[in-house]
Amino acid sequence: MTVNAAEGRGAPGRRRLVRAVLTGAAAVGAGLVAGTPGTPTASRAGGASGARPTTPETALEALAAGNARWRTLHETHPDETRTVRRTLVRGQHPFAVVLGCVDSRVPPELVFDQGLGDLLTVRSAGEVLDEAVLGSIAYGVLELGIPLVVVLGHQSCGAVAAAVNAAEGGAPLPGHMQYLVDQIRPAIDRTLRGPARIDAAITTNVRLVRSRLAAEPELAAKVAAGKLAVVGARYQLTSQRVRRIP
Repeated sequence: MTVNAAEGRGAPGRRRLVRAVLTGAAAVGAGLVAGTPGTPTASRAGGASGARPTTPETALEALAAGNARWRTLHETHPDETRTVRRTLVRGQHPFAVVLGCVDSRVPPELVFDQGLGDLLTVRSAGEVLDEAVLGSIAYGVLELGIPLVVVLGHQSCGAVAAAVNAAEGGAPLPGHMQYLVDQIRPAIDRTLRGPARIDAAITTNVRLVRSRLAAEPELAAKVAAGKLAVVGARYQLTSQRVRRIP
């Protein structure tokens, strides 16, 4: 998973240089979303314009507050000012990694009402892991010191539906899409049928991806030390609510 880190152990100077270029260095809690209704607060624990969350708990709280604003149409669209844009030229300090699907209806910055410099977003169809995705998440955690990784699945995921349909029919998908099917296939519960099978696979897929990430040695060490949380969550298109997946 941690290709960059492994290379860096053999060449510290090169690692520092890569880190400087990528970051601009030169110039778990009660749950992801509170279940009780209420008017969302306008305050936030921001990444660029406010106090950056530095623990898994405070990062979860910031995302929960942002999703509450989003789903109740109280968005603040934070960290978009001219001052913030100038500040970010000097470097970035995102407080959460969000691994989400490529679905155009679920952009993490909007779903969590965050702005420039707040989230490190990694997106692949069905939250499927490959070396590039793993390396990107590792970069956020190991190089930027991000304390929270959220695997974000969503209702009506087309990638999962395609994988379920392909697994049922046995016909391979064209091109590289078959890779997605192969990766999502272990999440399919064959005791279920129709929409229930797809819906359950969406949730199970998040759990499997979360487990794989949490088992990565460098990430597992940070989790054990209390410096990182790797959580699963699911976004409902119908309610715009993000809920933790246990």
